[in-house]
Amino acid sequence: MAEEKRLMKGNDAIGEAAIRAGCTAYFGYPITPQNELTAYMAKNMIDNKRTFIQAESEVAAINMVYGAAATGARAMTSSSSPGISLKQEGISYACGADLPLVVVNVMRSGPGLGGIVPSQADYFQSTRGGGHGDYYHFVLAPKSVQEAADLTYEAFDLADEWRMPAMVLADGLIGQMMEGVVLPEKRDLSKLPKKPWAVGHQGELKRPINHVTSINLVPQELEATVKARFERYAKIKASLQRYEEVNTDTSDLVLVAYGTASRVALGALELAKADGINVGLLRPITLWPYPEKRVSELAQKGKRFLVVEMSMGQMVEDVRLAVNGRAQIDFYGRTGGMIPTEDEVYAEIRRILKK
Repeated sequence: MAEEKRLMKGNDAIGEAAIRAGCTAYFGYPITPQNELTAYMAKNMIDNKRTFIQAESEVAAINMVYGAAATGARAMTSSSSPGISLKQEGISYACGADLPLVVVNVMRSGPGLGGIVPSQADYFQSTRGGGHGDYYHFVLAPKSVQEAADLTYEAFDLADEWRMPAMVLADGLIGQMMEGVVLPEKRDLSKLPKKPWAVGHQGELKRPINHVTSINLVPQELEATVKARFERYAKIKASLQRYEEVNTDTSDLVLVAYGTASRVALGALELAKADGINVGLLRPITLWPYPEKRVSELAQKGKRFLVVEMSMGQMVEDVRLAVNGRAQIDFYGRTGGMIPTEDEVYAEIRRILKK
């Protein structure tokens, strides 16, 4: 099959990738800066004879996704920061019921209503479980429109394989920018993974009568269920920590950044290289599971770290946990919708290295 490449806005690319991945049910509610994604799904889900509903609220949307996922559908919702906050109860319910579904967060600035410009200040909410209870879910962080499409496509597979929600954590810049995208192949819906655990019509599917819920009023049973879930999390952490690195083995200072901030950090790395300063870059692709093993290995080699974020410092906490006191960690961030520049990060590199 010939490669299909289009010039697409990030939000549109996410929507197209979801449809090609086999998303058969989308439930959303408008919010900037992800509105184009909902609009794209409104047209294209219908054109593909799939389900699109603009719900009356974010809370309604996430509960619709829960219901669709419980029947075995590949279901998805999307929103932006304060809208994702409203969905947290439903995400907790989905984690507690072991439901595979996909949530896209195109982050904007906060707290509260904040602004409609890009941010990375939802890191804690996304990676620590923004709802109640003991749980985690996949968090995938794209750096480009291409990766936004690729990770959305993959998110459905990860969710199905491990029976848990997967979140694509982009920011407003990636959602709004346009780049060339090579689109993935369109999945044959008849060949998607079977889900014998799902509820729904028992006739043609010949499924047993199933019960999907997150409630268990017997403490001993609930504890056993949560512990079993954490055993699954341990397997994920052992096998699915993903990252990209540039020049980390030969440099003394390693920049750590994800998403848009990693693009800025890479530009600062090139400025340093032009001046003969050797700097590396570690870019986490999975924010959960976080690539703590690689960070730890670099710390053991005596590397110093500079964490760059579009926030007041959230991912830096995971770097500190992985380093565990064995190396020095510096931080540079902008917040409120401000994006750090290559020159700003390079100035911080020179300050740290006293160049």
